[in-house]
Amino acid sequence: MAEPDPEPMASGAAQRLGAPETLGISTLDPGHKPPAMPPGRHVTIRVRMLDDTEELFDISQKASGKVLFDLVCSHMNLIEGDYFGLEFQNHQKMMVWLDHIKPIIKQLRRPKHTILRFAVKFFPPDHAQLLEELTRYLFALQIKQDVSCGRLTCNDTSAALMVSHIIQSEIGDFEESQCRSHLLNNNYIPDQMPLIDKIMEFHSKNIGQTPAESDHQLLEVARRLEMYGIRLHPAKDREGTRLSLAVAHTGVLVFQGHTKINAFNWSKVRKLSFKRKRFLIKLRPDLNSSYQDTLEFLMGSRDCCKVFWKICVEYHAFFRLFEEPKPKPKPVIFTRGSSFRFSGRTQKQVIDYVRESEFKKIPFERKHSRVQHNIRLSPLPSPRPHEVVDSPSLHCWKESALVSAEDPSASRTTRASPSQQRNAVVSNSPHLSASSGHSHGMVNGQKSLELCSHSPNGRQPSPLTSPLLNDAGSVRTDDEDEVRRKRFPTDRAYFIAKELLTTERTYLKDLEVMTVSFQSAVGQDEATPESLKKTVLSTFEPLHKFHTGFLREVEQRLALWEGRSNAHIKGDYQRIGDVMLKNLQGLKPLTANLHKQTEVMLELEKACRASRRLEGLCRDFELQKVCYVPLNVFILRPLHRLSHYKQILERLCKHYPATHVDFRDCRAALADVSEVAEQLQGSLSKMENFQKLLELKKDLIGVENLVVPGREFIRLGCLSKLSGKGLQQRMFFLFNDVILYTSRGMTATNQFKMHGQLPLHGMTIRESEDEWGVPHAFTLVGQQQSVVVAASSLTEKEKWMEDIQAAIEMAKTSNGHSSELLTSNLTDNKAESEDDITASHTSLERPSPHRGNTMVHVCWHRNTSVSMVDFSIAVENQLSGNLLRKFKNSNGWQKLWVVFTNFSLFFYKSHQDDYPLASLPLLGYSVTIPSESENIHKDYVFKLHFKSHVYYFRSESEYTFERWMEVIRSATVPSSGACVLNNKESHAH
Repeated sequence: MAEPDPEPMASGAAQRLGAPETLGISTLDPGHKPPAMPPGRHVTIRVRMLDDTEELFDISQKASGKVLFDLVCSHMNLIEGDYFGLEFQNHQKMMVWLDHIKPIIKQLRRPKHTILRFAVKFFPPDHAQLLEELTRYLFALQIKQDVSCGRLTCNDTSAALMVSHIIQSEIGDFEESQCRSHLLNNNYIPDQMPLIDKIMEFHSKNIGQTPAESDHQLLEVARRLEMYGIRLHPAKDREGTRLSLAVAHTGVLVFQGHTKINAFNWSKVRKLSFKRKRFLIKLRPDLNSSYQDTLEFLMGSRDCCKVFWKICVEYHAFFRLFEEPKPKPKPVIFTRGSSFRFSGRTQKQVIDYVRESEFKKIPFERKHSRVQHNIRLSPLPSPRPHEVVDSPSLHCWKESALVSAEDPSASRTTRASPSQQRNAVVSNSPHLSASSGHSHGMVNGQKSLELCSHSPNGRQPSPLTSPLLNDAGSVRTDDEDEVRRKRFPTDRAYFIAKELLTTERTYLKDLEVMTVSFQSAVGQDEATPESLKKTVLSTFEPLHKFHTGFLREVEQRLALWEGRSNAHIKGDYQRIGDVMLKNLQGLKPLTANLHKQTEVMLELEKACRASRRLEGLCRDFELQKVCYVPLNVFILRPLHRLSHYKQILERLCKHYPATHVDFRDCRAALADVSEVAEQLQGSLSKMENFQKLLELKKDLIGVENLVVPGREFIRLGCLSKLSGKGLQQRMFFLFNDVILYTSRGMTATNQFKMHGQLPLHGMTIRESEDEWGVPHAFTLVGQQQSVVVAASSLTEKEKWMEDIQAAIEMAKTSNGHSSELLTSNLTDNKAESEDDITASHTSLERPSPHRGNTMVHVCWHRNTSVSMVDFSIAVENQLSGNLLRKFKNSNGWQKLWVVFTNFSLFFYKSHQDDYPLASLPLLGYSVTIPSESENIHKDYVFKLHFKSHVYYFRSESEYTFERWMEVIRSATVPSSGACVLNNKESHAH
């Protein structure tokens, strides 16, 4: 019988190896039942888990391996089970993986006496690709086993560093006598005694790390080691030299001892096969290579060859293909070679599935951890499905989805059953990112409920949902509110005036951020230059004083307008134009202060560059809850406020007939504010671009010269980049001279790591969907490098191609280029060596905090993009006011003060609160009117929904309903991107 000779291996990621039909889902989806158990005699099978416990599973002998594997994943509530497998020792004393397709009875000779080991099967290159904390925890247990048994070899420093993170997770913060005693009683690495002092030294630097963060740091060190995820298979070359073969996400590796001496990338491999004891690697022709077309290795037996060949087929399919391979047609007469093919989801399918499913994850028990974390949560008993995200996993994401804020200890001590999980999800569906004392929510960039801390998956609170103000003390409304509302005037002018009132309250709070909060946090420090203190004070204090008086007058007028006792004099008080005219004329002498916003921003940036201490103070201030949007946005607020006054007056003038008593005052006030706004328009668009560059600079690692004269920001967002590893999610930044592409950094700073840059000068762009077989793909052809990328949808592809093409045309006509970017850590084609580990640890162990609620992170999680036009339009579309909110399955309505700005809704108990308690970024959401079937029998209700997350909001009038719908649509339906560069100025006022 002919030996197996598999199909040629694909070099293009769109080609595939072929596979038989899979049996159902790869891991147990929530809401799905395990595959039906075939009839027949049952047998109890023992499975040893990664924490060394043993579990018993009762299963039919005729069941496939997949049925058993799904039962194990279901038992653990493991969603990303595709990275794992069940291995056992076969009758030839070889460790093999349980085949998902074959019946168990054909694989286990003595099932009652066989112990299967649940273990990691596929090791991804970056643990950022693992979206659940549970998955990372299991990977950490696997690393712990590999280090202990000597399979993961490394130098002493790396070994000590990894052990320090393991014991930080198990016993908590460093205490010398406890740490030494623990190490004397527990052996983590071979020959541990000489390294105890070094382990304790590293452990002392881990104070404050949660178990989840320790897992992150452990994986960060491990993934850089040469032997990470390596399983050696003994072999010999043609000369008889003893070698070992291994397979990784990149391809087939050759080791001598524990040193890698060769690697054959998947793109270079044409075919893998084996004939008896010979394992064959057929390479693609390469004129520059000295290798033969076919490499031959001799292994211990035919079975050894077949076991290794199977692993290679599975690794290739899992990491290289976009989707599960199509089944190979069965031959009519006879077969040649092995029938084995990869069965299951590819890594890309796993990542897409978990992201799109938006699971409400539940906590799990760390059986080896004695650490008790006193997590201070905000008084929000509503479970926190993912912070705009379920919890730290997919969206902070999955860590404490269903944990009551009143019972923080539950976050690491229990793991509910699947039925409990489903019930909890139904009753607590959408939530919004809670932000309390130690919160890292989408509100302020700090640790979100601390469970999410620096989300070890690098994915801090995702921008998808969150827990929100469901505590018993919150104001709930009923029909009494309806009665109260009916007393208010019904005139449209009243609601326009009320919008002035509500937005002025928010604006005054924003001014206080600069006059009070910033002054107390930064202005009192000696590192702040006196000139900067004086500039901030002289600029914002007069504005704050003026708008305090303005707000008081507006509040008094609205109180008279809606007061029943004044019905007899309504002609005098049911207007707002006179108040606006008087105050906007009073604002004219402060035009100089408005001009100084530019000076404040420039001087603050200059001072931060000159003083590391001041830079740190400003960064820490941005992480405070009161600073709910980037600091520089507050500096530009006075300029933006002028456009809001202009819009309000335009609506009043449009509403009033020319004969109305208020029309003349509104028209005069509109002329005054338009005059001031026109004077400032010239510098506003430049300052918005400058502000955006400064904000992006904080989001990026490895970019030195982002803010240079002449550089304009155009668009940022997610694209998938095609590489030797397949499609990799990357964050792209388009400027008028260069395109940068980055990936999410696996550090607690939540920043994006620079991978490469593509100058626009001389670039061309072409569609390449057919060429690569990848949906929505296009190619950027530069003078030195070409990059193939794929957008998430046709609309996204069109936006990117239009903007890039427009930027390329502009680059042709520009006089020279902006300064070259000074970059470091370009990682796409560079491997990190083990020697770099200690250096990287230094930067990781006390990372500078970084806000996690910028639009870069929202785009990353929602796989979309926004342009500078979108940001400019968002400046105009800001709104504040009371809304009633209801979750999909909740009963009553909850009254909240809501602020819409920066593409997000920010939620407060009342307008007097100094900072928001939760937030909801809206990019990707849809805003619609509820259908009849949803049984929302109220007026002025709109519905926000994103995948499975649904919120209902009620406004008080037709006018406010229309305004909320209008501004939310501006965030949920970004601009088409056409003529971005030409139209930017028209949108920036």
